[in-house]
Amino acid sequence: MALRLSVSSSHGPATSPAISTCRPAACGRFPALLGGGATSQRRSLAVVSGSERGVIPVKSSSSDTATVGAEAVAMTGQVTEVNKETFWPIVQAAGPKVVVLDMYTQWCGPCKVMAPKFQEMSEKDLDVVFLKLDCNQDNKPLAKELGIRVVPTFKILKDGKVVKEVTGAKLDELAQAIETVKSS
Repeated sequence: MALRLSVSSSHGPATSPAISTCRPAACGRFPALLGGGATSQRRSLAVVSGSERGVIPVKSSSSDTATVGAEAVAMTGQVTEVNKETFWPIVQAAGPKVVVLDMYTQWCGPCKVMAPKFQEMSEKDLDVVFLKLDCNQDNKPLAKELGIRVVPTFKILKDGKVVKEVTGAKLDELAQAIETVKSS
């Protein structure tokens, strides 16, 4: 298995290296691109405005998506699991809000390291919609459409378009990219 290593810290020199990305094609364990089978639990929940706890409904045709009434929703202050059916409707419902998508796999070590940090970001930055996509066989079409090559990959969208990308477990770089997009 080939991994790219990165040593970085915003608090001085790191004492141990951090694995920043998994290269799925090299290790052959990326079902979304290599055709392996994997199943995942799918959830999709609410798009909310600022610090208010209101809900913007998102239409969804998926029967395996959590719903509010008959519609899927995403909520700020948390990370929402999306799939190939719910991703674009949630992005469109977000309107001018910045949307950050964490593209990960269940087996990826750096993805597991970033997950709680990504969750913390979502709890602090309530004017951004945080989503995550398990790049498994079921979501293969969306992973290919978004050009996934390594995991974790973070896609930052504004007005329904991908405007920035951060690859690897690089929390500081991700935070800076989000702030850049928010201020543009």
